[in-house]
Amino acid sequence: MAKKDSKGVHVSETPATQMLKAHQVEFTEHPYDYVEHGGTAHSAASLGLHEHTVVKTLVMQDQDARPLIVLMHGDCKVSTKNLARQIGAKSVEPCKPEVANRHSGYLVGGTSPFGTRKAMPVFIEESILALPRIAINGGRRGFLVQIDPQVCVQLLGATPVHCALAE
Repeated sequence: MAKKDSKGVHVSETPATQMLKAHQVEFTEHPYDYVEHGGTAHSAASLGLHEHTVVKTLVMQDQDARPLIVLMHGDCKVSTKNLARQIGAKSVEPCKPEVANRHSGYLVGGTSPFGTRKAMPVFIEESILALPRIAINGGRRGFLVQIDPQVCVQLLGATPVHCALAE
């Protein structure tokens, strides 16, 4: 079901927006011009947001190749050592893009933690939960949704962790 956003741009539903609507989560849609390897710096600048409030969805795996999702501030990196220690894993590393796509059902650059193909444990940098609102991928490249960060805990069962490193 295609519809238009406030600028008249067509925004189609994604598994992420369908999940949010099914759970009656309030969110606003924010399409922008996607740039390959532009990352959160580009999306934040395009939408006039502070990069710290743009949350990236990272598909990672533990030493046994079990997938997991990490939600991190756009202007931070994940300390995989700290994350592994906190979740009881020997090691954690990012999945290769094609593996991440297979687990999530989304293309890298358009990965949302909502409506993933495969159920995966979700870990969220604890300081994200202190923000009043976050912008997070809505399930397509060039498309963010703004939500209350508590939705990540309520809907995804996200576990708070401390693993942020300044970029």
